[in-house]
Amino acid sequence: MKIKPSDYLVPSGENVDLSQRPTKVAPAYDSKKHYKKMLKQQVKKLSKLQRLYYASNQQALLLIFQGMDTAGKDGAIRHVMSGVNPQGCQVFSFKQPSTEELQHDFLWRTSKCLPERGRIGIFNRSYYEEVLIVRVHPELLKAQGFSDEAIAEQAIWKARFQSITDLEAHLHQNGTQVLKFFLHLSKDEQRARFLARIDKPAKNWKFSVADVNEREHWDDYMRAYEACLSATSTAEAPWFVVPADDKKNARLIISKIVVATLRNLKMDYPKVSRARRRQLLKLRQQL
Repeated sequence: MKIKPSDYLVPSGENVDLSQRPTKVAPAYDSKKHYKKMLKQQVKKLSKLQRLYYASNQQALLLIFQGMDTAGKDGAIRHVMSGVNPQGCQVFSFKQPSTEELQHDFLWRTSKCLPERGRIGIFNRSYYEEVLIVRVHPELLKAQGFSDEAIAEQAIWKARFQSITDLEAHLHQNGTQVLKFFLHLSKDEQRARFLARIDKPAKNWKFSVADVNEREHWDDYMRAYEACLSATSTAEAPWFVVPADDKKNARLIISKIVVATLRNLKMDYPKVSRARRRQLLKLRQQL
């Protein structure tokens, strides 16, 4: 199967129904060996593009990964970005906000970590947690200074969606391309991966009681994701719903989308003036 990024795109204005979006599709690879070959090719392309991207120093790229527990965010980041020069890539994971972070607006802690020109920034979870986990557990808003009345009104979610789309429009206008990936996992596959974490001692550290508790809110999370994807996928900062039941295929899809995005950017190595070229030739003679 040929991977077409447009197959996973959430068009701006679409009312997303995740039950109509597959969690598994026919794989793009024929075997494990074929998968490794394909991923290696994609990583090589990404590495070459990243060097040009870093040298041109004109734009920034922000990749956001969201998904339910065990969806494969860590693995996707590790495998897809394995060939990228660490100097040109920054990865941030956002977990429970600290006391200091709760004293600021919900975009503050992530804004500090936005990538500068020439670099690829990766958010493993992001400010979107504030319209996902916080929406499923609205009691968390009390720690952010919201009253019971404000929480009950529900208007906060529409306001936060607007804040997010305003931020991403601002980033786009100032040279930062934002790509957002929702790793779409089935409930049955999550169960299988949880069981693997229990059965394999080397993975026990990944599993907690909280994982089981959050699973009980599966339907609430799906509704929260649907509202989020519908409200915040734009032409400037699109969402891609990536079938995640097959980790290998998900990585190939993500790498294809990232490579295609970088290829579409207007990039070139810095041009050397005639005077600089003459200077280089003189230095060459000295060597």
